[in-house]
Amino acid sequence: MRLVVDSYGWIEIFIGSEKGHYVREVIAKAHEVYTPDIVLAEIARKYLREGMDVSLIAERLSMINKISVIVPVDVKIAIETAKSYLELKEIAKKNALRDPSLFDAIILATARMIGAKVVTGDEHFKSLSETIWVN
Repeated sequence: MRLVVDSYGWIEIFIGSEKGHYVREVIAKAHEVYTPDIVLAEIARKYLREGMDVSLIAERLSMINKISVIVPVDVKIAIETAKSYLELKEIAKKNALRDPSLFDAIILATARMIGAKVVTGDEHFKSLSETIWVN
């Protein structure tokens, strides 16, 4: 199985929560693990806002880089991102959720372009066939 891990999944791993242990198990069973490049930026932003030391942030991002293939946004993913965003926005509207972020759409587009599942606890993904739900 191919797997895309989003920010939610990586952060739960770093917290060491039960959800994080589940994500680790899913990663261990995957044949290939991918992380969109924007996930690195999203995680760095979160931790920097929380006052985490830059060297610890770099250590965590390096760990992600060792465990997974980092996928850059290219032309195909960018176009699929636009389509995915519109779909996620409709789902959000139907389920009374806040609008999805562009990060969400890039993660979904990446999974679709490489034929992978997304491991996440993000409500925007809950009803999608590509989702391995973490709850």
